[in-house]
Amino acid sequence: MPRVATIVRKPAVKADRVVDTVTLDHATRNRRQARLTGEGGTEFLLDLDMETTINDGDALRLEDGRLVQVKAAAERLLEVRAENPLRLMRLAWHLGSQHGLVEITGDAVYVENNPAVSELVRGQGCVATPVERPFRPERSAHHCDHDHGHHHRHDHHHGHAHAHAHAEAHTHEHHDHAHHEHDHHHDHHEHGPGCGCGHHHGHKHDH
Repeated sequence: MPRVATIVRKPAVKADRVVDTVTLDHATRNRRQARLTGEGGTEFLLDLDMETTINDGDALRLEDGRLVQVKAAAERLLEVRAENPLRLMRLAWHLGSQHGLVEITGDAVYVENNPAVSELVRGQGCVATPVERPFRPERSAHHCDHDHGHHHRHDHHHGHAHAHAHAEAHTHEHHDHAHHEHDHHHDHHEHGPGCGCGHHHGHKHDH
């Protein structure tokens, strides 16, 4: 059985290499290993080295270079809306804290259609409508950490940029704090042998 170890992202998929399609729900699109069969009968073993999300339109590359394109399956979901956007934010926060899956759009959130989630939705004063559509929930930071190093080069650079920005902000904050302390000493003490403005100056005074 052919093995798939590489995902070709949608923008790089060449139509002339696609030999079959496979429709997968969101759970399978997040699996590293699975035995799958395309709609045209192509059987293959999904065997990815690292965790990742296979998105709608991506393709799975067989060992001989052929591609099986992925379609996101329609799933039973709840489309949740509220007149007050704050209620949607609270709902998303509660689900996230419980490791629930949430897809966030501009004016609604989509969640799994099950009794526990339905009860939480009602408890937050939101209105839920059953729908069937592909489910593309937000990915957790933990999942992203395992994924971006191999499959999402854009996310990888973004993560580095974010870390750099954070480190730079922290450095500026530390510098400003140190500068503030220096100004504080300068305002209350004139420079002299006992001014305390620096370790080196104090050392010279002691000797």
